[in-house]
Amino acid sequence: MKPEISLDFQFDSPIEKVWHALTDSTMLAKWVMDNNFEPIVGHKFQFRAEPTKHWNGIVDSEVLIVEEPYRLSYTWVTAGENTTVTWTLNKIEDRTHLHLEHTGFQSESLSYNGAKYGWVKMGAELETLLARFQFN
Repeated sequence: MKPEISLDFQFDSPIEKVWHALTDSTMLAKWVMDNNFEPIVGHKFQFRAEPTKHWNGIVDSEVLIVEEPYRLSYTWVTAGENTTVTWTLNKIEDRTHLHLEHTGFQSESLSYNGAKYGWVKMGAELETLLARFQFN
């Protein structure tokens, strides 16, 4: 069985605010990486970070699903792995439940472990951003 990352986050923010943080390029850059993302199915984009000894700093992606404000999915191609990231949002009263599925890893490799660590860290950064971000 191939490994996959499955994480759940709870935010004291309305679903529209969380959706905005997932789909606005400027907001994404604050908690994921610099990017040229647009929430349009078929749009090809990149996430870009400083290269490291083990990674060139580029994630090639294509938007697969945009179902505002409930579901977003895109490819995540980097470091020899061709994977898929899917975000599912659910409104629970004034809170938002955000579920992440990152699938398609070939093995529990450096890429898998790096992604798992990265998403946990980025989820915490998203929580901080949502607490500070004023949404109209």
